[in-house]
Amino acid sequence: MTPHQEAADPGTVSPFTPGAAAPLRRLAGAGVWERWHAVDRSAHAPHLVVVPGEDGEPPVAGALVTARPGTAYVKIVDTVGDGPAAVRAVLAHARRQGLAQVKWEGWTAGPREAAAAGFAPLGPPLAGKGEPAGPGTGYVRWLCEGAGIPPVYYGQSTHFTCGAVTALVAREHAGLLPREELDRDAELTLWRDATNFPACEPVGLGVAVRRAWPASSVVVQLDAEGPVLLDHLTGDEREWRAHLQRLARADAARIGVPIDAGRLSVDAIRGTVARGDHVLLLVSLARMQGFDVPHWVLCHGAVPGAVVIEDPWANAATGDTWVDAHLLPIPDSSLDSMAAVEPRRFRGAVTIARMVPAFSKECDHDGEGDADRHECEE
Repeated sequence: MTPHQEAADPGTVSPFTPGAAAPLRRLAGAGVWERWHAVDRSAHAPHLVVVPGEDGEPPVAGALVTARPGTAYVKIVDTVGDGPAAVRAVLAHARRQGLAQVKWEGWTAGPREAAAAGFAPLGPPLAGKGEPAGPGTGYVRWLCEGAGIPPVYYGQSTHFTCGAVTALVAREHAGLLPREELDRDAELTLWRDATNFPACEPVGLGVAVRRAWPASSVVVQLDAEGPVLLDHLTGDEREWRAHLQRLARADAARIGVPIDAGRLSVDAIRGTVARGDHVLLLVSLARMQGFDVPHWVLCHGAVPGAVVIEDPWANAATGDTWVDAHLLPIPDSSLDSMAAVEPRRFRGAVTIARMVPAFSKECDHDGEGDADRHECEE
């Protein structure tokens, strides 16, 4: 048996309802039962994974698991009873579904317990204002090849600064922004330069990124003609924002930010992140959260069958936390659907190439590709 390929306990899986959870109540520690029922988790397909007792005896262990729709992970909210047995049952459940990842919120799980089950700690989250929704700690276990070095998690401090946050996290992940400078001042400053009031459209965001980091190689992908994200507006409210977008296109031409009118494919996104570059991708939240709102996420890694993103927003009202939003694997087909933004189903993105350090220019490699580039950078 290879490491972390444990024999699975024969858990049963059923939808989470008060009645179905009742047999586990005697196993629940302080605060667990209250947390399970404190919010309406129905939007995230809550399920109970239960390890039954022998010969008809009561359950010996269980776990409440949830996941955003259209994703390739499952999250343990808590385990009760025999914790290791519950985790083994959840892992078996996740493997049966072909998922890429299992996460575990740190409400009651500690680092030793998590490590013993093969989980790695998630880095502590940052927040632009106040504390991020959810537990102070969390853990992750990949069920496939991992997605590389993770970025820091930063939660947006407003409902409209997602674009700015994804750009800042990309820069931090690339080693070009000190973590202590990833804060609300930076978030609002970049948003102020990029905004189309209040949202950030692709060209304006690309221009703002280039202005903030002039040495960055930035490309805007937008397969729509004319202004975008304005279909809900009419008259003057639409026109002055449309004029701002025309000015953004003029700025892009002046400072050398190309606008690619071809439709960005998921395969292209995978290739981009495989090179160590970043894609700020505009998606609809309809699939993951149940409402069709345009939203920026950061694509920074890939695993078999899924792209790994950072989502700077979590919906606390449904039990969604930063643990869900951090290192979130999205199946290729789901991402392709999410990235078709209504009503015109256009696709918008900003690609930021990693910067090659200046000293690498002294390298004498004649070849091309990542192998040469890694040798130069090292």
